[in-house]
Amino acid sequence: MDLRFTPEEVAFRDQMRTFFRENIPADIRNRLGSGRHVNKEEWVESQRIMNRHGYAVPHWPVEYGGRGWSPIQLYIYNEEMMSENCPTPLPFNTHMVGPVIAAFGTEAQKAQYLPRIANIDDWWCQGFSEPGAGSDLASLKTKAVREGEEWVINGQKTWTTLGQWADWIFVLARTNPEARKPQEGISFILVDMKTPGVTVRPIQLIDGDYEVNEVWFDDVRVPYGNLVGTENRGWDCAKFLLGNERSNIARIGASKARLRRIREIARSVPAGDGALWDSEAFRHKVAAVEIELKALEMTQLRVVAAERDHGNKPNPASSILKIKGSEIQQATTELALQMAGPFALAYHDSNEEIPEGRNDLPDGFGWADTAAPEYFNYRKVSIYGGSNEIQRNIIAKAVLGF
Repeated sequence: MDLRFTPEEVAFRDQMRTFFRENIPADIRNRLGSGRHVNKEEWVESQRIMNRHGYAVPHWPVEYGGRGWSPIQLYIYNEEMMSENCPTPLPFNTHMVGPVIAAFGTEAQKAQYLPRIANIDDWWCQGFSEPGAGSDLASLKTKAVREGEEWVINGQKTWTTLGQWADWIFVLARTNPEARKPQEGISFILVDMKTPGVTVRPIQLIDGDYEVNEVWFDDVRVPYGNLVGTENRGWDCAKFLLGNERSNIARIGASKARLRRIREIARSVPAGDGALWDSEAFRHKVAAVEIELKALEMTQLRVVAAERDHGNKPNPASSILKIKGSEIQQATTELALQMAGPFALAYHDSNEEIPEGRNDLPDGFGWADTAAPEYFNYRKVSIYGGSNEIQRNIIAKAVLGF
């Protein structure tokens, strides 16, 4: 298998790199590259710029705004976007609910929702996990009962990422509690967050931020037509969606960008009589992560090349990418935390700018302000999208045949 890019693919990479550098505002890219979160307005601005140029949903079917790119081109696009510290198009819109509606929705649903999803005119969030249904998602308890031409939904979802900004939520709800198997009798329903009975309660995370939420449904009435796909067959939609969610979870480009920043900062961090980068032990730590990242990159390219050669079919080897990718992301944030040392303690809300004239960090250590929040936040990466333990089970069954 030849993993080298063709001349045409190299030219495409240069095209993507130039686009992201010249079109996504530098202040947004610098903010994300420094370990800070972009706000809602910045995320929307970035995605709308991409959408105007046809780059928000290139992986969608062409008839709904996709570009018809090859798997290699899509890989390069994602790699360059993350390497340039650009906000990725909102995954709840572009990699989750959008592809589900394109694959399972009615023509009326596609016409109503897909253009708005691509342009982020509506911000979506995910209503899957519950307090008693995480990795075992099929045990969910939220119910939707049909009354005439409406669904009446009652239940609770949790860990709803950025639900505080959302206009809509896609919900897995049990519509046939008498079904023979837990995966049966579940439906995929679209809910307007402004509907009476929907309550969003923020959860403060260990990094001090409010990124996830509880969402409660108390006699929430939505039109029956908000059902996507076949009633009681929502598990088909869920499996399709989760496959898309894991497709870019390795985030190789983002890890490359973080390692570049660590190398740059380490050359200016005082340590002993020189800089931290003068420490052979620290350089060995960075090199070890870089070697793991290069091995992951080669593995992902093999998976992508297989898709190119044999058709774009689900590949259980993507579970390997998810495991290793999440471990490397956590390793890079740990390196940054080690660089910051005790100065990582002096952090504030990661959504805020560093105030002028702060006296709790020495000159040149402003970057340390985000080291601890980012390290703690990235503990989640090995859990969402299917925990790494679940991914190992998939590898054992689907790859190794155990």
